[in-house]
Amino acid sequence: MLASIRRSAKSWAAAAILFIALVAIVITGFGTGGVGGIGSLGSGGGGETLASVGDEKLTEQEVTDILNRQYASAREQQPELDMATFLASGFSPTVDQMVLALAVQAYGEAQGLIVSQRMVDREIVNIPAFRNFSGQFDDTAFRQALQNQNITEAQLRQDIGRSLMQRQLLGPVARGAAVPEGLAREYANLLLERRRGTIGVVPAELMRQGIEPTDAQLAAFYNGNRGRFTIPERRVIQYAMIGPEQVAAAAQATDQEIAAFYAQNAARFGPRETRNLQSIVLPDQAAAQAFAQRVRGGTSFTDAAAQAGFGAADVTFAGQSREQFAGQTSPNVAAAAFQAQQGAVIGPVRSELGFHVVRVEQVERVPARPIAAVRDEIARTIQQRKLGEALNALVTRVEDRLSEGASVVEAARAERLTVVTTPPITESGQVPGQQFIVPAEMQPLLRGAFEIDAEDPEPVVEQIEPNQRFALLGVERVIAAAPPPLAQIRAQVRDSFIQQQGLQRARAVAQQIADRINGGTPVAQAFAQAQPRLPSPQPVNMQRLEISRSGGQAPPPLIALFSIAQGRAHVLAAPNGAGWFVVHHEQRTPGNASGQPQLINTTRAEFATSAAEEIAQQFARAVELSTEVERNAAAIARLRQRLIGNATP
Repeated sequence: MLASIRRSAKSWAAAAILFIALVAIVITGFGTGGVGGIGSLGSGGGGETLASVGDEKLTEQEVTDILNRQYASAREQQPELDMATFLASGFSPTVDQMVLALAVQAYGEAQGLIVSQRMVDREIVNIPAFRNFSGQFDDTAFRQALQNQNITEAQLRQDIGRSLMQRQLLGPVARGAAVPEGLAREYANLLLERRRGTIGVVPAELMRQGIEPTDAQLAAFYNGNRGRFTIPERRVIQYAMIGPEQVAAAAQATDQEIAAFYAQNAARFGPRETRNLQSIVLPDQAAAQAFAQRVRGGTSFTDAAAQAGFGAADVTFAGQSREQFAGQTSPNVAAAAFQAQQGAVIGPVRSELGFHVVRVEQVERVPARPIAAVRDEIARTIQQRKLGEALNALVTRVEDRLSEGASVVEAARAERLTVVTTPPITESGQVPGQQFIVPAEMQPLLRGAFEIDAEDPEPVVEQIEPNQRFALLGVERVIAAAPPPLAQIRAQVRDSFIQQQGLQRARAVAQQIADRINGGTPVAQAFAQAQPRLPSPQPVNMQRLEISRSGGQAPPPLIALFSIAQGRAHVLAAPNGAGWFVVHHEQRTPGNASGQPQLINTTRAEFATSAAEEIAQQFARAVELSTEVERNAAAIARLRQRLIGNATP
C-alpha cells in the first residue's frame, strides 16, 4: 500500500529493484519469455566496455542480455509494451544499476568480504527451477534451464556471487530501519482519505475528421519524422544446418566393427562376479585378530565395528568387483576376499594400510553375454562414436572450404547441405511489411548473423549445441537502416500525420475544458460546450486505499485524482495516443485511522521495508561515489542509439 503511494506517479522503470541480476530470473523460474521472440535485441557489435570498476567491466553484451530479459518480464505485465517505448525509459536506469552493482562488488571486496564457491553452490541447489519432481537438485534440469535461457554457468555463478556480496554488504546497513508509530498513523490516515470528482475523455479519433493533408504537409512531416518511419538494418541471411542427420548414413555400425568391439571388450561382456563385503582395517594385528574372533563367534560385523568406533557405512562395500575392492584395500586383500566362500570371514590380512578383516556377505555371479544379446548395445556405442567423428570431420571440411574463399552456397553444395535463404530480416527477427515467423532452427543464429562484419561479410560455422549441432552461416546482402521512400509508405505517413493532428486538436479541446472548469464552469457544462460532442464525464468517489490495493494496476486518471488540488482540473494523456483525460477533483475528505490499529501496524511495517530499501539505495550510491568508476559515455550512447534504432518499428 505504502509503495503505491510513493511510486504511483513513477514509470515502471523507476520502480525497478536495486540491482539487475540473472539470479532474479532463475529464482522466479525459467521459461517466462527469455531472449528471442517478439522484439528481442541483439548485441549489435563488438562487445565494447561501457564502464569499469577496477578489473570488473560492464560490456554491451551484458546490458543487452539484461534488457532482453527485463523486456520479456515487463511484457508479462504490459502486453502492449513495445521495445522502443521500453528502451526509452528503461535503458539508462538499467545501465546505472548495473554500474552501481559493479561498484558495490568492488567496495565489498576491498573491505575483505568474500563469496566462496560453496556459498554460490548452496544458492544454486536451492533454486526451484533446478530441482526435479522429488525436490532434489537435478544437474540435467540445471543444464537445460541455462541452455533455454541462453545463460552460461559462468554468467550465473558470477551474478549469484554479486548478489551474495550485495546481501552481505547492504543487508546489515538496511536491517535496522524503524518507523515511529506517529508517522505510520499519518500515512494510514492518508490511505483512508476519500476524494470525489469526475473523469472525462476527449478521444483523438473524434478530432481526425476533416483533416486532409497536402502533399507539402506530408513531405514536411515525413522529413521531420524520418526516425519514426526508419526500418532498422536488415540482412538477407543464408544458413545450412549441420547435425547428426547430415552424417547418419556414414555412422552405421558394420558387422565387422561390432565383432571387433565385442572381442576388445571381453571383460565387459564376459562372466562377472561382484560381492557385497564388510571390511575393516586396524593398525594392530592383535586387535584385528580379536575382531575376527568376535565376528566368527556370532557378533555381527557392524556391531563389532561399532565397538571399535566405526559406523556401518564405514565398513560396508556393496557391489564390488575384484578390481574395485583392490583399489579400496590392496590386491592381496582383494584376492583373499574373492577366493573365499559366501559367509566366510577372512583375516587378518596385512597391507600397507594395516591389518584387514573381511566378511563375504553375498556373492553375485553374472554369466557371459553372447554377442547376439549385446549387438544393439554395441551398435549404439559405435554409432555414437562414429557420429561424433563424422560430424567433426564435416564441420572441419566446411571450415576449410570457407577459409579457401568458398561462399555459403558453394560450401553447402560441396557437402550436400540444404541452404535456406531468408527475406530481408531485422535483428529482432522481423520482416517489415510481411508476416514472418523465425524458424526454430534459425532462432539461435540471429545474433551471430548480425555480428558478421557488414563491410566484409565472410561466412562462418556457428556452434548451436556443443558437439551436436552447427550451422553454416552467412549474409548475402545488408540493407542499411533507412526510411522507405515517401511514395512507398505514403498511406502510412498520411495516417500518422492525421493521427498526430487529431491528438493535438484533442489536447487543445481538453485544455479548453479544463480551463473552463478551473474558471468556475460546472464540469457537465464545460463538456457540453465542447465541439464536437463528447462522451459525458463519469463521477468518481473512492479512497486512496482502493488505489493501493490495485497492485499498481489502477488507471492513470484515478491516480491523478489523488495528486490534484481540490477544486482543480488537470489534463492527462490517455494510453497509446487514444486522446486526453480531463480529471477534476471536486472534494477531499481526510482519513482517520485512529480506529484501525491493524492498518496502522501494516503501514508501519511497509514503511519500514521501504525505508530499508531507501537506506540500502543511498548507501550504494555513496559507495559508487567513493569508488573509481570509469564510464565510456560514447560507447553507452552508441549502444543506446543502436538498440533504439533497431527497436523502432
